[in-house]
Amino acid sequence: MGYFTGRTAVITGAGSGFGLEASRIAAREGMNVVMADVMPEPLAKAAAEIEALGAQVLPFQLDISLAERVQALADATVARFGAPHFVFNNAGVGLGGLIWEHSVRDWDWIVGVNLMGVAHGVRVFTPLMLEAAKHDPGYRGHIVNTASMAGLVNMPNQGAYNVTKHAVVSISETLYQDLALVSQQVRAHVLCPYFVPTGIAHSERARPGAMREEAAPTPSQRAAQLMSEKAVSSGKVSAADVAQFVFDAMESGRFYIFSHPNERALGPVGVRGDDIVKMRNPTDPFAHRPDLAARLREALEG
Repeated sequence: MGYFTGRTAVITGAGSGFGLEASRIAAREGMNVVMADVMPEPLAKAAAEIEALGAQVLPFQLDISLAERVQALADATVARFGAPHFVFNNAGVGLGGLIWEHSVRDWDWIVGVNLMGVAHGVRVFTPLMLEAAKHDPGYRGHIVNTASMAGLVNMPNQGAYNVTKHAVVSISETLYQDLALVSQQVRAHVLCPYFVPTGIAHSERARPGAMREEAAPTPSQRAAQLMSEKAVSSGKVSAADVAQFVFDAMESGRFYIFSHPNERALGPVGVRGDDIVKMRNPTDPFAHRPDLAARLREALEG
């Protein structure tokens, strides 16, 4: 039997992107799969596909920003399969624009999903996994939180997204250290993807009505949307590749999971670290691509 066979995965954002691809791998590995998503139709379609692969599937529609719904997800998981072995706090949304132009609704939405959704997942599922480990020496648990390369650098015109993804990296690193104090059977990991073709550039479709902004997008917000669509759609690493990286990291015990572990992607991370160590003002992220900076400034002028 393989490492994951017979175990249970809980995956948020399972209706598309990394979540759906992780569900496919989990099914092929012989896992039970709890698939959660905010959008009922994509979730139903995805769940039917994973069931057809032979997996036992529990679909669960929820908004991860709501603490009571995440608790209900955990309760349903335990009732059906027991404590999970893999929790993928993966659901997230994108939002761009100059940081002072984000409205209160913008902040409430993106912080609720990207930050509090992960916090709820950690808060609710970690105790279940630690309890399972107490009673079973063979139990192995993994909590994987989806952040972004935006959680390690700060590109302009992406303020709210940067803030939430930095917070997810912080939660994940702290969780890793806290778990090391109490257990060798439950581990934390953080996924930091670069540009990968997923639905993140069209997050607005999942935005609840009460969180929608009535005002027209500003030039900076329109520019962020266009640049995000172009960058994401041009990615050469697939969501399926990234999902496999997640499973590989769990099996090997690796904490940081990068979709593009090369100098081009990680170079800005090193530059930022060097800025901090040398107490240097933040380096221009477009220093090597002045054409991009010029296009962004032009877009900001409307």
